[in-house]
Parts: sequence; structure tokens; C-alpha cells
Amino acid sequence: MKILFIGTVKFSNKALQKLIDLNAQVVGVCTKENSKFNSDFEDLKPLCKKNSIPFRYIGKNILKEDYDWIKSFNPDIIFCFGWSSLLKNDILKLAPMGVLGYHPSKLPKNRGRHPLIWALALGLKKSASTFFFMDQGVDSGEILSQKDFEILRTDNAQTLYNKVTNIALLQIKEFLPKLEQGNYRTFKQNDEDSNIWRKRVKTDGQIDFRMTSEAIYNLVRALTKPYMGAHIKYNGEEIIVWNVEIIHNVQDNLENGKILDINDNKIIVKTYDSAVKIIQHEFKTLPSIGDYL
Repeated sequence: MKILFIGTVKFSNKALQKLIDLNAQVVGVCTKENSKFNSDFEDLKPLCKKNSIPFRYIGKNILKEDYDWIKSFNPDIIFCFGWSSLLKNDILKLAPMGVLGYHPSKLPKNRGRHPLIWALALGLKKSASTFFFMDQGVDSGEILSQKDFEILRTDNAQTLYNKVTNIALLQIKEFLPKLEQGNYRTFKQNDEDSNIWRKRVKTDGQIDFRMTSEAIYNLVRALTKPYMGAHIKYNGEEIIVWNVEIIHNVQDNLENGKILDINDNKIIVKTYDSAVKIIQHEFKTLPSIGDYL
């Protein structure tokens, strides 16, 4: 089974390495030389060169010459793992078996953008790792493999990214021989159960201390590394916040955003319902106790 691989993030690199380890027949790879769009961007060129796999850099859209290059390998199937642009119908129809995509949510729920970030920011307790055959819709094709996972309160963007990656690699090991032997099954999604998460914008990452402590905690852990970090607006600057913890039993007649204490570079700030301690941040000059954020 000849596989053409498309991807450009850290997960793509892990998945491609897994296919190589499983002796899959990867005939070519499409990736990107750089990407400002993906915080977890990774160029697949080094892995391709190490394993003598032909590769091609492509842009946001697959052009005619890119299509011709892919077609020249006569792939039986295309794997598209970690690609933030929709594929056009000519690519979706190019390989006889279709295009296998990946989405870390419990499809048909939570289609769309930034699934791990939204799951953490919204405080979800469960989700799933899903491989599906892509169609012209948004994450709407027939599902090949789906594994549930729990989102722990202690999870953040990095731990959840690692957890989902490990689950997905086990799924690849499980379904690859079934694809090769042609004895796999898929099941359709129920569109009536679906929703589509929108693209995040910069203001979605801004901490507003009128929010509850829980909401702030969820936002910060959703956007910590490998992503761009939540931020505070202070004195006309954007200050990145990487880690906070909730502080309880706080005097309730104090205004939101008031700095209650600063100790060992950690800043305690009043929120709507209690307070948060900003543990890791990028303040160059610390504010003062009594100031407002």
C-alpha cells in the first residue's frame, strides 16, 4: 500500500516516524519549510532525508505542479495529519482509498479549529482521538478509528498534546495492517450531533480578571506551550502568562484585577470569585501590590 504523507506539525513528525518504524511504504511527503500559523510547526524534511523519502515543500494551497508531483507516485492512499488547510476535491479523489485525516475530538462533536485548545479552555473532561476519511466538509467524513481519553484537571496544552499523540500512534499501529489488507471498516458520522469550533482570535487569549478563577485557569493551561500563551494587557503591553493556580478564601469585597500580593516573582490577583496566583509569566518589570491588571 503506497502512502503519500501530508503534514507540518510535531504530531505529523511523530506519525511519519511511526509509519517508518512499522515499515509502511511511504512514497512521498508534502510539508512546509516554515509556518507562522502553527505554533507546533515542524519541518519534515530532516526525517525524510534521513530515510530517503522524496519530499516537497508546498504552500497553503496545493497548486497544479504540487498535484502532479503527488500523482506521479500513484499513491493508494493519502495520509493528511497536521495540515491546517482544507484539501480540494481533486486531491481528495486522487488516491483510490481516499485521504485519511486526523482530528483530536470525539467526532462528530467539536469539528473545526483548535480542538485541544478549545477542549481545555472550556473545561471539558473527555474527548477522543479520531482518524477519518476526509470529504469536502469540515471533519465530516467516515470514521476509521476513534479512541476516547480523559482530560485531567492537571492537564495542560503540552501534557494533553503528548497524551493524544501517544494514543494516535497506537491507533496507527492498530489500523495500518487492516488498511494494507483491505479488511477495515468505517462508520458514518451523525451530522445532527455535530458542532464546529471557530477559529480563535487574539482576544480569545486575553485574561480578563472579571472572569472566574476557574475560567482563567482553563484559559492559561489551554494556551501554554507549545502554543502562544495567554496574555494580560498592562500599561499598553501584552504580558504572556504561562501558568497560574487558583487561590481560595480571598476577601470578597475587593475589586477584580487588584494585585493582592507579590512574592518570589509570583503575583496574586483578585478575580471575580476568588484569586489566581500567576506563577510563570513574562513581566520584565513587576507591578506593585495594589496595582490593577
